This record gives sequence, structure tokens and C-alpha cells, in this order.
Amino acid sequence: MVTLNKIYTRTGDAGTTRLATGQPVSKSSLRVEAYGAVDEANACLGLARLHTEGELDAMLARVQNELFDLGADLATPPQEGETHALRMIQSQIDRLEQEIDAMNAQLPPLASFILPGGTPAAAHLHLARTVARRAERIAVALVETGESVGPEAMKYLNRLSDFLFVAARYANDRGAAEVFWRSGATR
Repeated sequence: MVTLNKIYTRTGDAGTTRLATGQPVSKSSLRVEAYGAVDEANACLGLARLHTEGELDAMLARVQNELFDLGADLATPPQEGETHALRMIQSQIDRLEQEIDAMNAQLPPLASFILPGGTPAAAHLHLARTVARRAERIAVALVETGESVGPEAMKYLNRLSDFLFVAARYANDRGAAEVFWRSGATR
């Protein structure tokens, strides 16, 4: 359990923050951007959960907790010989894939591109999906600069947007409330 007695520290007033390792970095660093986008996706899931219940809500609650794990993973650059860092693990990715498959099995096949919308839950899930995709793009850019990101964190980010896409379809009354794209030629 984490105890936070003081919310403000004034240590970031000059535009810097500290990673989980204690290393100071600019608040504009790609690593901070990556875990900030994960936090933003988590907030979007909080909005979506205002409109969900049952099994879908339970899945989203698990994902919200895992996004804290993911943020901790991204805030801790991998180091040789580490033993105490919180890292994403393969079983979290496997569970996401199983939930994607289970929800998708209950949905009609896609016949067109889907516009974000439908039910309030689906609209919020589509927003979370786009933020998760941004987090993934930032993490990829971070790796491209030579920084290290754990392979499971990268896989989880990739599966997360897939999960949120299928969850949005599932929230749209198992596909019944989906809003389909119509090309300019057909409008």
C-alpha cells in the first residue's frame, strides 16, 4: 500500500521530475510522456466505467490496475540485475488476449470501419483506445532514441488498443449500436 501524506513537493517547479529510480529528467522527456499517456488512458477508462457493469466493468477494473503497473514499468528504465522493479509480465498480456477473444466471439463480423460512438461506454472506450495508441507511439519513439523499455510493456501497450477496440464494440450492445463509416462516395 502506498501512503501519500503530502501531495505537492515543489520539486517539479523547474520543469523536472524524477523517475522511479530517482533519476531527474525533464517533464517533456519521452519516458514521462509515455507514462503520462498511460495515465491519461486510465482516466478515460474511469469515464467509461461510469457506463459499464458486470463482466465488462470487471475487465476494465483489472486493466485500470494494470495501467498503474505499466506506468511504474515505464517510469523505471530497465537495469541489469534489477530485482525489485515492478514489470509487466506475460500473463497480463495473455489475459488481455483471452478477453479480446472471448468478447470478439460474441460480436458480429466487421462489415465496415466503425466510427467512435454508439453508447457512452463505447465512446469513452474509443477515446481510451486512441490515447493508448498514442502511449504506444511514444514508447516506440523512446526505444528509437536508444532508451530501454521492457518487451512485455511494449506488448501490453500493443494489445491494449486491440482490447479497447473490441471492448468498445462489446459495449455497443454487442455490436447492435455501432456507428459505421460511410465513405464520401456513399453519403
